Amino acid sequence: MLQQTIQTIAPLNEEAMARARARQDQLTKPAGSLGRLEDLSVQLAGITGVLNPPLARRAVLVAAGDHGVTAEGVSAFPSEVTPQMVLNFLNGGAAINVLARQAGARVVVIDAGVAADLPEHEDLIPAKVAPGTANFAQGPAMTRDQAVQSIEAGIAALEREYRRGLDIVATGDMGIGNTTPSSAICAVLTGADIDQVTGRGTGINDEARRHKVEVIRRGLELNRPDPNDPIDVLAKVGGFEIGAIAGIILGAAARRIPVLVDGFISTAGALIAAGLSPLSKGYMIAAHRSVEPGHQIMQEHLGLSPIFQLDLRLGEGTGGALAMPVVASAVAILNEMATFADAGVSEKIE
Repeated sequence: MLQQTIQTIAPLNEEAMARARARQDQLTKPAGSLGRLEDLSVQLAGITGVLNPPLARRAVLVAAGDHGVTAEGVSAFPSEVTPQMVLNFLNGGAAINVLARQAGARVVVIDAGVAADLPEHEDLIPAKVAPGTANFAQGPAMTRDQAVQSIEAGIAALEREYRRGLDIVATGDMGIGNTTPSSAICAVLTGADIDQVTGRGTGINDEARRHKVEVIRRGLELNRPDPNDPIDVLAKVGGFEIGAIAGIILGAAARRIPVLVDGFISTAGALIAAGLSPLSKGYMIAAHRSVEPGHQIMQEHLGLSPIFQLDLRLGEGTGGALAMPVVASAVAILNEMATFADAGVSEKIE
């Protein structure tokens, strides 16, 4: 499934992008005056192949998994919080549920590796690779086969939602301790220093952050992930939900669906996806920039510019849900705004 999906991903539609740029130049405004909205409309045309893609069918796919590295004391919360929050998502009570309702999006949870049994629910996709990863400070987080399985879980989830009807998707995450593997992935795939890319996660203090840096350093020295092999990086120091997020992105790109990449953990998944398919970067839209220090480094490495910066650090797909109306507005501007000819304006506005 993974190789077939990667082979299906095509470059953006250059003809549609050229038509979008040409129309932008004819709209009744100074050229470039709507900034990123103009860029987004061109990218959306390239992704979908049309200037006015439907964006009504929206979903936030929240991938969930637990992490053995929490045994090292890298998080302010215990792993038991992961399944508790998944149940909160399914009951509609979390921040992502509130923001998704505002955006007109459904919330679907992928159990990629939660260390607990979860009840059946129409909005829960059971895809548990294992009940949490192993502690990567003591050995690989997972096997290579498990890494591939986690990515394919994300692809399968995207396909499921595509069959339900899907025009735009946002990635989300839930997994206590998952900023630790995300920092490790960031350090390996961007080449940045571990201390530079490691933040406070759920709100740990200075001493705990220094300990977290040393745990990551120990794990990287022990496992030696290959930066030229994203599956090896995921297997050595990653997380099942991070693999699933990579799969969501690859699946969306294969289906020519725009994907709003949320925060730090989602962007770790984007790094894995981009390593497997550089073409997938064209289908990514960075929703926001979080306060995690590695997030900017990841985004710059991927060539992504965030839509906004609100000092978010929750995850769940919250930034992605917030960005959905902005993306829809970009498409509306391109298609609903009058051209100079339509408005009877004889000269372009300079």
